[in-house]
Amino acid sequence: MTKNREILISGASVAGPALAWWLRHHGFRPTIVERAPSLREGGYKVDIRGVAVDVVRRMGLLDQVHATSTGMRGAAFVNKRGKEIATLDADTFGFRHGDDTEILRGDLAKVLYESTRDDCEYVFGDWITGLDQRDDGVLVTFAHGEPRRFDLVVGADGLHSGVRALAFGPEEDFLRRFDACISISTVPNTFALDRWELLHSAAAGKMVNVYSTARADDAKAAFWFSAPSTAYDHRDVEGQKDLVAAQFADLGWEIPELLDAMRQADDFYFDQVCQIHMDRLSAGRVTLVGDAGYCPSPASGQGTSLALVGAYVLAGELAAASGDSAAAFSRYEAEMRPYIEKNQALAKTALSGIIPRSRAFAWINTRMIKLMPYLPGRNRVLEQMARPVREAANALVLKDYATAVH
Repeated sequence: MTKNREILISGASVAGPALAWWLRHHGFRPTIVERAPSLREGGYKVDIRGVAVDVVRRMGLLDQVHATSTGMRGAAFVNKRGKEIATLDADTFGFRHGDDTEILRGDLAKVLYESTRDDCEYVFGDWITGLDQRDDGVLVTFAHGEPRRFDLVVGADGLHSGVRALAFGPEEDFLRRFDACISISTVPNTFALDRWELLHSAAAGKMVNVYSTARADDAKAAFWFSAPSTAYDHRDVEGQKDLVAAQFADLGWEIPELLDAMRQADDFYFDQVCQIHMDRLSAGRVTLVGDAGYCPSPASGQGTSLALVGAYVLAGELAAASGDSAAAFSRYEAEMRPYIEKNQALAKTALSGIIPRSRAFAWINTRMIKLMPYLPGRNRVLEQMARPVREAANALVLKDYATAVH
């Protein structure tokens, strides 16, 4: 008989609903609690690569994901006058191969939510405030709801995980910074972009990226910048907007207009570029999945894939162990550790390509991209550039977990 069937998941973005899907598939009863008052739609572009594509395929959701993909055609680097310096097709720019795809985070969250809402309990507008682990389960207290008992608790609540703080300790103990920040928000599509993106090296240590995806009337603007010592409150949105505006003040191109649009955005996202590194992913009856346990940073482009694969492996190991959490959590970590490490290793190299450390570096980088079609052995060069991403994306062989016996 399967034990530990009542499982509370904190977070309803990608990792949480994906885990809920697989837990239900294996006969467990998941409940998802989400701090936001409703499902958070919108958001930035995310990639699903390698073994993560197979996870989505096994869920029977790959056609839906492909149908709601960004449909991007390509990207162009532009100078301060808006002139295109170099262009790349979308798959080359994103290091995508085969069935790899790109989708807005909110669109993926919606696909996962719609596939779980009918047979999983969702509680919006609440969050966990206490975890009292006992021999027979975890007594969970909430900000608004009454205390409830669950067999297991999973933190799928992102980089600033509340579950991780309660069960493992302060965020600072696990945070590795890259001395950089990123902000993303919706802006008007004044560039009339059609599944296209523009990149502008605004100054040393600063990059602006604007894109518009399929089925979107508006656009997204991302500001990347180096920031060796940046103190901010991650819940003070207006303060974060001030910080970004100060970093890009008095710069050319279309930056002043983009900053004005950022001020008006109601989906503004801001954070440091950083990772979560943990010696262990479980503490008693509590474990972590996705960014909460092993955030690779947006620079890696692999956070979504890690979340999807982590959800599959965690649920599968719980099923294989008939709900024995100690055994399942140990196997989950053993399976995931090499995959986590390879994907986190991508971030530092990738970030150096995103944020130019000097104007000279930005000039050399864009000229290389411009000359790429004319270089001898072009395909070999592109393959060498893409190889680290493809190897990391496929650095785990999925087990075939049998559905638990009830």
